[in-house]
Amino acid sequence: MLRQSLSQKMTQKLSPQQIQLMKLLQIPTATLDQRIQEEMETNPALEEGEIYEEVFDIQDDAHNFDKDGKEEKKEENFELDEYLNDYIEDDPITYKLKGEAFTETEDKAIPIAIRATFYDHLMRQLDMMQFAHEDEVAIAEQIVGSIDSDGYLRRELAAIADDLLFTQNLEVSENQIKSMLYEVQKMDPVGIGARDLQECLLLQLNQKLESTAEGEGRKEKVLAKRILTNYFDEFSKKHYNKLQKSLFISESQLKGAIDQILKLNPKPASSFSIDGHSSKEVNQYIIPDFIINNKEGELELSLNTKNAPDLRISDQFMDILKTFKDTTKGRKSTKKEKEAVLFVKQKIDSAKWFIDAIKQRQETLYNTMYTIMQYQLDFFKTGDERRLKPMILKDIADITSLDISTISRVANSKFVQTEFGTKRLKNFFSESLQTKDGKEVSTLEVKNILNDIVKEESKIKPLSDERLKEILRDKGYNIARRTVAKYREQLNIPVARLRKAL
Repeated sequence: MLRQSLSQKMTQKLSPQQIQLMKLLQIPTATLDQRIQEEMETNPALEEGEIYEEVFDIQDDAHNFDKDGKEEKKEENFELDEYLNDYIEDDPITYKLKGEAFTETEDKAIPIAIRATFYDHLMRQLDMMQFAHEDEVAIAEQIVGSIDSDGYLRRELAAIADDLLFTQNLEVSENQIKSMLYEVQKMDPVGIGARDLQECLLLQLNQKLESTAEGEGRKEKVLAKRILTNYFDEFSKKHYNKLQKSLFISESQLKGAIDQILKLNPKPASSFSIDGHSSKEVNQYIIPDFIINNKEGELELSLNTKNAPDLRISDQFMDILKTFKDTTKGRKSTKKEKEAVLFVKQKIDSAKWFIDAIKQRQETLYNTMYTIMQYQLDFFKTGDERRLKPMILKDIADITSLDISTISRVANSKFVQTEFGTKRLKNFFSESLQTKDGKEVSTLEVKNILNDIVKEESKIKPLSDERLKEILRDKGYNIARRTVAKYREQLNIPVARLRKAL
């Protein structure tokens, strides 16, 4: 049985201006100019120049007048409103107002200089190899295309066989793929196409053994191969005592073999280079969003506006509206004239929204950074990270009267240039930790001290998390062992056993 009922509910929906501002807040200064250029390319009403000033009310000039000079009735204007709504839905440069169906597009990546990729490097080698059949070429190309950025083939052979069947209608066995994989593994750099770390290291070690004569560290390399082949698990977990007992070797012999293994590259693709640039090297330079200068003890904050040119409304589009007002005065405008003026008005409104959003972005960024600078004044004057105060997003949000999500967007992907170097903004945020004397300190201070302790420890007998906790407590930091483990993981410091060295 069907029933109809009325219900009231309140929902919050973001306006196009709010959406535009949120997206702009997330963009770092390095890519702001690209975003502005995109907007100018898609909206001809927006152009570079001095900040625009409204000469007349655009809203009034968009009205239509009848032959008596009076404004048309709402019924006649209804078609204009309907057309405008339809146009906004179809217009690719405006935010589509579709409620829950609205989705934000991802920010585009920073363009980088074009150079040969690691994949191109492998394919060039593949072109020079001799194959007996075309199927082998297809298999080899599929294998090369499946190699990841580290140089590993982490895709199952059965999955590669399925790919070949679906994409090229080529039915092959896993043995055929394995046979071609061995050919690919002969390519440069050595270790390419390995399916795991063990295979990668063994490929490199075998190549070294082939080119090593007797007496040139060959014994150490042979022992290293034996360790990797039969005792890889003990080696990876650094169970050195087990290795010595199992292999009946001395500590010096084990050290020599491990030194040979440590010379191998666990990520063979990282050694790939063209014109002196490694495959992982990217032409990206940090462009600070804020600049703090210390002038005789007084801090001066400024926004980096090099990538934010002045914007204005195009005079040509403003003239079109003026002309429309003059030409339609005293007569009823045609449907085409209505459509034309709505198009122009929509472009001008879009340009106004964008300019206002850029202005608001600059104000929000400045106010947020100024508050952070005042909050962490001791650090910005001294550069001593131990002077950093505990600070969370809510602290800055309360002072600036901005939403926490806004502060988060400002802090994300932004950098500030100081006399002590360029710092990532989000690194100034940290939780608080109470010392024995009741003083609150930043967790960043504790992490720095923990990092220093680990650097100075004996690598023959690394400190356990329990011992690290005791040392920190001796220094006055009341901290639990699980917290030490959490901070250690955040600092990418492995457990004591994996820090051990012979």
